[in-house]
Amino acid sequence: MTLRLSDLQIQQLINERKPLPQDYRQRIQPRLKSGHKERELDIMGASHSEFRIIFRQSNINPIDFSIILAYCVPRTNQIFRLRRYNGKSHEHTNSLEGNSFYNFHIHLATERYQDSGLREDSYAEPSTRFADYYGAIRCLLEDCGFEQPAGLQSELFGEEV
Repeated sequence: MTLRLSDLQIQQLINERKPLPQDYRQRIQPRLKSGHKERELDIMGASHSEFRIIFRQSNINPIDFSIILAYCVPRTNQIFRLRRYNGKSHEHTNSLEGNSFYNFHIHLATERYQDSGLREDSYAEPSTRFADYYGAIRCLLEDCGFEQPAGLQSELFGEEV
C-alpha cells in the first residue's frame, strides 16, 4: 500500500520543527560508495514524526547531487519524499505541465502528481538559491523546519547554513 498525503499534510510535515543533533555535521559527512558519496541522517520531529535526510553526490561530477528530505511512514519501511534539492546535471521535465529546464532545481511533493499516478515528488521548480552541494543542504535546512543545536554556530563545513 502506497501512502498518499494531501498538500496540507505535506506542508505540515515540512513545517514540523526538526531539531538537529549536536553532532549532525559529523554524521552527514558523505561516505564513498560505487560511483558516488552517500549518507543518511534520521531525525525525530517535535511532533514525533520520523524523517530521513539522504545526501548523495557523484564522485565525478560535483553538480550531480541530490539532498532529499523524506518522511518515514510509520510501521512500514516506506519513505515519502517531501523535498529533493537536485544539482544541475540533467534536464528535468514536469510531465503534467509539459515544461522542461536544465538548472539547479527543487522537487516538491504534491497531491496533484500523486493523484496522477506519478511519484510524489515528480514536480520540480528551477532554483537560483543554491549552486552547489552545500548550498542545497543549507536551503533544505532553511526551508524545512530544521533547528540548529543550542550553542552551535550557524555554519556547515565553513559554509553559512
